Parts: sequence; structure tokens; C-alpha cells
Amino acid sequence: MKTVLVTGASGQLGKCIQKIAANDHTIDWLFMDSSEIDITSKSDLKMCFNSKEINYCINCAAYTNVEKAESDKDKAYKINAEAVKSLAEICKKHSTVLLHISTDYVFDGRNNIPYKETDKTNPINVYGASKLKGEQNIQNTIGYYFIFRTSWLYSEFGHNFYKTILNKAAEKTTLNITTAQKGTPTNANDLAELLVKIIKEENKNYGLYHYSNSGETTWHGFAKEILRVSNKSNEVILNEDNSYKTIAERPLYSVLDKTKFKTNFELEVDSWQDAVLDLYNNNL
Repeated sequence: MKTVLVTGASGQLGKCIQKIAANDHTIDWLFMDSSEIDITSKSDLKMCFNSKEINYCINCAAYTNVEKAESDKDKAYKINAEAVKSLAEICKKHSTVLLHISTDYVFDGRNNIPYKETDKTNPINVYGASKLKGEQNIQNTIGYYFIFRTSWLYSEFGHNFYKTILNKAAEKTTLNITTAQKGTPTNANDLAELLVKIIKEENKNYGLYHYSNSGETTWHGFAKEILRVSNKSNEVILNEDNSYKTIAERPLYSVLDKTKFKTNFELEVDSWQDAVLDLYNNNL
């Protein structure tokens, strides 16, 4: 039986994986949040990997507060870059396959066509820069890895845009949502299913991939679709806002090209609209 460690297990992706694992007894799952394993601590990593033979590690642990990262640069790099290097090193020592989650924010958003894995990276905020350094640390350390850049993750768990819009709709409020950014919402459950599938099938197409649901939209378009599928469009006044003010600069366009993923894994991906509908219907 394969043993799989999931770090950052209390985050939304970790919880989506836990949901799948609850009905799967073919894998020995080790779900650990930051209180159980601090990936910035080499002694924690050493203790964990020495206690059991770990075949795969899915790293969901990350510093994800894009705004706060601008003033908390050291901590962002410590978690997203330095700790990832330590994790890659111990995975290499124990012949553990590493599956790591990265971001569309490694790009500057100046493209007008979807980004390929081979396109030049140029992060414009600390979060994106720290995640890019984490990718590079993995690539320079270990050969058997999967890095998945993804975008606009949401689910029924944790704090995310999907849940925020539903909560605001319940308040029958007015929402001003930006049209300034274009990208692709990604149902974290779909990403979780992909990661589990790779492990169960012992896929060896290692490397860097782009993964999101298909299509593209703005945050305003995403909000509009959430309200539509939940039948709350008439309960909320939804305004377009093109003057979205943030501390951290965001890429204006960060749609990811999934051609490499589709080719190497022979899989199609749901449209972002279908993925929103699936999540809503599955949580009625």
C-alpha cells in the first residue's frame, strides 16, 4: 500500500483531498497541518520522513495571503521558497515523489493568449516571486516531481471567492466586482482528483504543468455565474468595477494553457462554468 503525506492539510485543497480519501482505502494517507508538521522546520521534516516510508508527498502548505506578503516578504519566502527546497531535499533523500502546487501569479499578465509552461515568468508581486523561487528550488533539487500551476482556486472549504459571493448574496447586498483581471476559476475538487489519480496510476510524466478548469472570465463574470447557478441573481445588485485597488499588483491576464497537461495525461478538463455548477449541486 502506498503511503502519501499531505502537508497543509487543513487548507481548502487539503480538505478536498481528505474528502476523496475518506472513501478510498487503497492508500495510507497522512494528513498533516502546520500544527503537526512545520515545513519550515528541517527537524520536523526529518522526524516525519524517518518515522515511515513515504512514497508521495503532496505539498499544499503555502503562504497564500497575496496582500500581506508585500509587507511580510521574509515569511512568504521562508514558506514558499526555502521550506519547499528543504522538502524537495528530503523527498530526494527518501525517493519520495513530490507533487507541488504553484500559481498563475508567476506571470506578469501582459500576455493576451494563455500562458504556456515555456513562457517567460515575471512575477509582479512578492507572493508570485516567492512561489516561482519554490518551483526553481524543486527543479534544481529533485527529478521526480510534479509542479502544477493553477489559478483562482475555490471550493466548499475555507475562505475563497465562491463562498464569499454566496455569503454576500445571503445578505442581499450590493457588490462591486472588478472586471480588470482575466483568468480561470478552478474547482479545488477537480485538482484534488487529478493529484489522487496521478498517485493511484503511478504516473511518471514528471515535470511542470498548467492546470485549471477551461475557459476564461473576469472576477465579475465569476461572481455573476455563482449568483446564476445559486438562483440569487435577483437578490443582489452586481456592479462592474474596473478600478480594483490592492496593495499587491495583480496580473491583468493569467489564463493558463493546458495543452501539455491534456497531452501527457490524456485528460480533458471541465469548463469553469460546469465546475461552478458541479460544486453548487454537490453541496445543496
